[in-house]
Amino acid sequence: MKTILSVTLFCALVCFARAQEVSKATAQLESKSGSKVTGTVTFTKVGDEVQVVADIHNLAPGKHGFHIHEKGDCSAPDAASAGAHFNPTQKHHGGPTTADHHAGDLGNITADASGTAHVDWKGKLSLSGTDSIIGKSVVVHEKEDDLKTDPSGNSGARIACGAIVAAD
Repeated sequence: MKTILSVTLFCALVCFARAQEVSKATAQLESKSGSKVTGTVTFTKVGDEVQVVADIHNLAPGKHGFHIHEKGDCSAPDAASAGAHFNPTQKHHGGPTTADHHAGDLGNITADASGTAHVDWKGKLSLSGTDSIIGKSVVVHEKEDDLKTDPSGNSGARIACGAIVAAD
């Protein structure tokens, strides 16, 4: 019995340690709020930062709010199930480079004339620990984020949503 308990404890510790070593995560964006927006977002640990690479399609040309939300639940037709912006430090809304901003405030993405947006950004995000983005979601909004108005920068409806899952 002691051996079984020891092996179980060892396996649990190995799994826990492995969970702490996440270096890559992905999110598959699904259309929401009657849009046709789809795409893929990849998060990769690079040194002390996380590189965010996204390819998003079927957007209206122009800028769109791009955020990490607190829940990895995109089941609602309007993505309301994803909750508010990921904000573990209880800051005011802002842009990714402003002193005061939610951890999930990634700013805006810009779609070209064909409705495609490509993002390649690095910043302070976490793929492990208490502030991990694993299990949260990525949301694309219909309008430009003004990078200041609480709670979501007046960025309008949620037109795409994808749960963030570990990819290692």
